[in-house]
Amino acid sequence: MAHPPSSIALGLVSHTNAGKTTLARTLLGRDVGEVRDAPHVTDLSEAYPLIETAEGDVLHLWDTPGFGDSIRLAKRLRAADNPIGWMLREVWDRYANRPLWCSQQAVRAARDSADVVLYVVNAAEDPRDAGYLAPEMQILAWIGKPVLLLLNQVGPPRPAAEELAEEGRWRSCVAPFPVVRDVLTLDAFARCWVQEDALFRRIAGLLAPDKQAAFDRLVAAWRARGVERFEHAMGELARQILASVRDREAIAPAAQPDRARRVLRALGFGSDTADGPREQAMARLAERTDEAIRAVTDRLIALHGLEGSAAATVLERLREHYATTEPVSEGKAAAVGGVVSGALAGLAADLAAGGLTLGAGMLAGAIVGALGGAGIARGHNLATGVDVSSVAWSPAFLDGLVRSALLRYLAVAHFGRGRGAYAESEAPAFWKDEIARAFEARRPGFEALWENARASDDDAQAEADLRTMLADTANDLLARLYPATARPAA
Repeated sequence: MAHPPSSIALGLVSHTNAGKTTLARTLLGRDVGEVRDAPHVTDLSEAYPLIETAEGDVLHLWDTPGFGDSIRLAKRLRAADNPIGWMLREVWDRYANRPLWCSQQAVRAARDSADVVLYVVNAAEDPRDAGYLAPEMQILAWIGKPVLLLLNQVGPPRPAAEELAEEGRWRSCVAPFPVVRDVLTLDAFARCWVQEDALFRRIAGLLAPDKQAAFDRLVAAWRARGVERFEHAMGELARQILASVRDREAIAPAAQPDRARRVLRALGFGSDTADGPREQAMARLAERTDEAIRAVTDRLIALHGLEGSAAATVLERLREHYATTEPVSEGKAAAVGGVVSGALAGLAADLAAGGLTLGAGMLAGAIVGALGGAGIARGHNLATGVDVSSVAWSPAFLDGLVRSALLRYLAVAHFGRGRGAYAESEAPAFWKDEIARAFEARRPGFEALWENARASDDDAQAEADLRTMLADTANDLLARLYPATARPAA
């Protein structure tokens, strides 16, 4: 039998200036209330719809004024039901001590409306030094609703083991207070959307049985929205990377060097001048990729409900990031073959230092003399259809582009809206390590994908294959970073 729609409320409470409204903005994905580094910024309780279902269920989030003078507030609540207590609250406090009056309103709103109370604490403090903690435990007991303690302001993302250790310290500190049923890290400034799955699982365990069915529908709707955004992000990244895979820049013809320089360059000695045709082609290729990275980052920022834009991305324009393809003249190949004789026979190597990228399969055992070199030139040009010199990104660079794309995704997905406009910052070192592990497990697949994408004209299939590879890698990465959460399906 279908359950009727239901309204569920989460009461967000804390000591003043603990980041409660910042967390509300991050969860809601929009600006609510006022955020300042000052006490009692929020002075009235207000409910905001967090998620709704097609069946009519609504999950509300109450943002409330912070508890200021917790000791006095606890005393006021103990006398709340007698006439003198009412007089102090509604007459004296309302006009002579408005912060205290606002705190009492917040507590009453939580008691009257909330199904579960989310008590936010500043994790930068040692719980043993938080003098307000004991009286606020009395306040939470007066509210009489199950409490989930949330650790906020924990700093940049950390390995899961460190978060669990800190949760353990707070759990030990509040163990004497049975009103606190659980402890969870959920930073308003740096949290990923998959962590909210853990939040909702903890809340589900605290709800009354008659609210469970509605809450399950609400969580399903929340998760579907998150998965849709994840898939959209993977699609954006796949299109940008695929464009770089396919991108190529022609090298303008230049005066041919003499035969001696040509041979030396083919063997890896010498280079073009910094402003030569090849460098100019490399610069144009890099500028397009640079612009594409900024554009896709801006789209990720908007997709996650943030403001701001990507910083200017500067690509390292190192020669090893480029693969150069040139039409091979029979004369040049014969000259190189005559000098090398059989020295490179059987090696999986390139003549890429001089711009020739024949590929290991064409080189292995093939360069055996001048006549053999000329044969390679004819075969290579016929096989590739290359008649214009050009530069493209090397497979090694494309591998790095995948890793940097995953890093940018993590940076945007962890940026809490309460922090303000998006701004790039140094990523945690352990992110890079985990990205490297997740990528290495799929390196052969990506290498095959680069080759297939360049050889195929089927853009839709190439994009779908790359999106799937990226999503699988990102799923693995999120599972490594947050083992206690459900993995998004892509």
